[in-house]
Amino acid sequence: MYITASSSPSSSLLRAASAYSPTLFFRSSFRNLTSTNQASLSVINHHRRSLTSTAVRSFHCSVPRWSPRLDWRSPLNLRSEIRAFNPIIEQLQRKFATMAAEHPFKAVLTSLPKPGGGEFGKFYSLPALNDPRIDKLPYSIRILLESAIRNCDNFQVKKEDVEKIIDWENTAPRQVEIPFKPARVLLQDFTGVPAVVDLACMRDAMHKLGSDTSKINPLVPVDLVIDHSVQVDVTRSENAVQANMELEFQRNKERFSFLKWGSSAFRNMLVVPPGSGIVHQVNLEYLGRLVFNTDGILYPDSVVGTDSHTTMIDGLGVAGWGVGGIEAEAAMLGQPMSMVLPGVVGFQLSGKLRNGVTATDLVLTVTQMLRKHGVVGKFVEFYGDGMGELSLADRATIANMSPEYGATMGFFPVDHVTLQYLKLTGRSDETVAMIESYLRANNMFVDYDEPQQERVYSSYLELNLAEVEPCISGPKRPHDRVPLREMKADWNSCLNNKVGFKGFAVPKEAQGKVAKFSFHGQPAELKHGSVVIAAITSCTNTSNPSVMLGAGLVAKKACELGLQVKPWIKTSLAPGSGVVTKYLLQSGLQEYLNKQGFHIVGYGCTTCIGNSGDLDESVASAISENDIIAAAVLSGNRNFEGRVHALTRANYLASPPLVVAYALAGTVDINFDKEPIGTGKDGKSVYFKDIWPSTEEVAEAVQSSVLPNMFKSTYEAITKGNPMWNQLSVPSSTMYSWDPHSTYIHEPPYFKNMTMEPPGAHGVKDAYCLLNFGDSITTDHISPAGSIHKDSPAAKFLLNRGVERKDFNSYGSRRGNDEVMARGTFANIRLVNKLLNGEVGPKTIHVPTGEKLYVFDAAMRYKDAGHDTIVLAGAEYGSGSSRDWAAKGPMLLGVKAVIAKSFERIHRSNLVGMGIIPLCFKSGEDADTLGLTGHERYTIDLPRKIDEIRPGQDVTVTTDNGKSFTCTVRFDTEVELAYFNNGGILPYVIRNLMKQ
Repeated sequence: MYITASSSPSSSLLRAASAYSPTLFFRSSFRNLTSTNQASLSVINHHRRSLTSTAVRSFHCSVPRWSPRLDWRSPLNLRSEIRAFNPIIEQLQRKFATMAAEHPFKAVLTSLPKPGGGEFGKFYSLPALNDPRIDKLPYSIRILLESAIRNCDNFQVKKEDVEKIIDWENTAPRQVEIPFKPARVLLQDFTGVPAVVDLACMRDAMHKLGSDTSKINPLVPVDLVIDHSVQVDVTRSENAVQANMELEFQRNKERFSFLKWGSSAFRNMLVVPPGSGIVHQVNLEYLGRLVFNTDGILYPDSVVGTDSHTTMIDGLGVAGWGVGGIEAEAAMLGQPMSMVLPGVVGFQLSGKLRNGVTATDLVLTVTQMLRKHGVVGKFVEFYGDGMGELSLADRATIANMSPEYGATMGFFPVDHVTLQYLKLTGRSDETVAMIESYLRANNMFVDYDEPQQERVYSSYLELNLAEVEPCISGPKRPHDRVPLREMKADWNSCLNNKVGFKGFAVPKEAQGKVAKFSFHGQPAELKHGSVVIAAITSCTNTSNPSVMLGAGLVAKKACELGLQVKPWIKTSLAPGSGVVTKYLLQSGLQEYLNKQGFHIVGYGCTTCIGNSGDLDESVASAISENDIIAAAVLSGNRNFEGRVHALTRANYLASPPLVVAYALAGTVDINFDKEPIGTGKDGKSVYFKDIWPSTEEVAEAVQSSVLPNMFKSTYEAITKGNPMWNQLSVPSSTMYSWDPHSTYIHEPPYFKNMTMEPPGAHGVKDAYCLLNFGDSITTDHISPAGSIHKDSPAAKFLLNRGVERKDFNSYGSRRGNDEVMARGTFANIRLVNKLLNGEVGPKTIHVPTGEKLYVFDAAMRYKDAGHDTIVLAGAEYGSGSSRDWAAKGPMLLGVKAVIAKSFERIHRSNLVGMGIIPLCFKSGEDADTLGLTGHERYTIDLPRKIDEIRPGQDVTVTTDNGKSFTCTVRFDTEVELAYFNNGGILPYVIRNLMKQ
């Protein structure tokens, strides 16, 4: 079932009061004091009652100074004490009410009438500002503007911030800083567990420092979907869903119990149980509000999530993007996010997709275009006549892959297509009417039937949809697009090329190698390029009925022609929600997918995040013993080396129907235009064109099979949970009882010995280089989510704690235990560290002794000796998933700074959040051009006083062998400097909350 606190207006106010912040009180009062109707007066009086309650709690904390003999358990004594404090409380109320009445933008608070009489609520009206600059703003920037106006208190959000956003055309190029308060926060369990661990640990810290632990409560709605723990252990079976879920609960019972505890211990937190679907599809189909109505105030939905693909919701017209877990925790606790006002790339779409071309082909094309254009740190906003040709699901597919093309958001403003989708997915007519009325009234709705006001963008791109052709991406990066017609030639080039993103360096004489083996008594063989994993998986595609039904049509045509997927290929289908199952059954196509081995294996993220499960032992042995470059084809969004499966060195992203087609072919070494996929039951060759459905066939299947009641019944059911979840028993305490023997949940050391005084800024002196990297080191390299290697430091730790190998689970599932995750940092088996001179693996050189050690062991040796360490890196350091452990882990290893050519946006922010200094080499320079080998010792000359450091300033780095070079400090905002001064974002938040 859903676990959630009451969400009524009164309970919302009580929640705010229980973790009282003057700013939050003012903001709520601003909303209501601008109206004189009876409802507003009622809310004001409720505010007063809430404040009284808050004041009592505040005085309670200080009672020993005032009344040492007072028994607070006595109601009579309590009432008399309150009476004594009443004059003080009334004075505070008058002061707060006066300040509340002075909301800087109270004049634009406007009523939104209902068509039949009455009002939907009130809203802060952008048109009422009468500023012509607003009419030219991109729609995505208007959402930032509305948030700044609504939250303006001249403390956390100032009038100057509002002006910066209104003047976006001039201010954005100057990289100005603005605060942003999202409407809600989204978590999945891999990142949600450490977030809840941190919140529980912060409560402990508040308790130890003598402050109010109830201040550690989410002040905005938090939705946590458990979707990252299911693995593809059982496949090709009607019972696969149940079997995999049972294994999921066996492995993760402790984690799940912890999350269920958190859902009741923390207010405003909703937990969606395992087996419900993929977080981003659930967000799209169910959780996305589009417009909030809180205490009679209407405002746009916006969300930050601890998964980089939170951007999928941008396809629905909700502004959302991924942030680090620690940044999300601060947002939960009412802290504004500090961000650089982004540039916006206008992406004009025209025309329509050709027959047989899928949304996946489109998104891979868009990804390649935007990577080439350069959109890191920017918003991308789509517009143009082609928008009407894209379904909402197609838009969501494009928005989903924003991290792969590097943008903060890929935004689709709300239009009629959005409203149709809301009705399809079961949102009520009244809700849809409210959403449309509000967005039209606030100039946030696009009506393509009306003349369009010209908007200004930072730069422009254009794509005629008719130019998109079928394609896949790989073998090691999502933006390495390969047109389908060129795939065979590209594959052969990859075999020949030197080892790299597009190369495997297989000698010519070995390229035709055939590995013969027995698969359960049946003769089998593998070659370079043989497909061993074919997975229909990932939020990117499973939310799109056209490609899912397209996959079913390919399977159906193949069955009718007599083609069959080889039994040694690990096939799987993991839908993003139960809706997919309903329409596949309704269409009759699941039967054919089953016949090809694509049985449903579970509802959640699987192969795309490395939860692909083991390959059959015979297949694994054939690959390993013959050094075969085996392939995985998946409908995912990430294919970095070592992510999907340790034994698949070639990994290709493809649409679901193409996944089925490649599974049938059994190899990626094929030209679909010229070579047959197989031989039919009539003995004739079957070609790609014989099994590929037309656009009309797919549209007909969607029209007849995807029905509104499917969405309603699915999401009514998940609110009831499932028997395994419902049977979990958890304690009712609000403070977590840490089990020192647990290998899943462990109290982290972040706040040990913390004091109210910030530690201050610091440089780095005589640090050793722990690792020396090249370009494109991903968060998968830094903090892998997949399986725990049997010889790794984490494996040794678990074995010493009595955990058997079969119960290791994955790194992702153990993110609630810092002792495991520190040992898992830089533990990727495909890690390329220049200190090892070409050797690949999770080891490094301990510079003082020259010994080759696991990275964790070397780091501990440096720490024990009192030495700091740094990391050298190339371009795009930290790209990939938004993993806070990719920053937490290095911090626990003693890394004080990372010097790179460039950083991925979220990862740089995470490093700052954990107190690690991010530095960028100057343009044209890197470790190689400067002659740095990593065997030097490094000193970073950073001022000791925080007010002497400026965002983006230059600093000098010197080495013990006489080299000196200049770097740019990547603290990008004043707020980030405050985080650094406090030793990280979480200590900063605790100190701030204690002062309130």
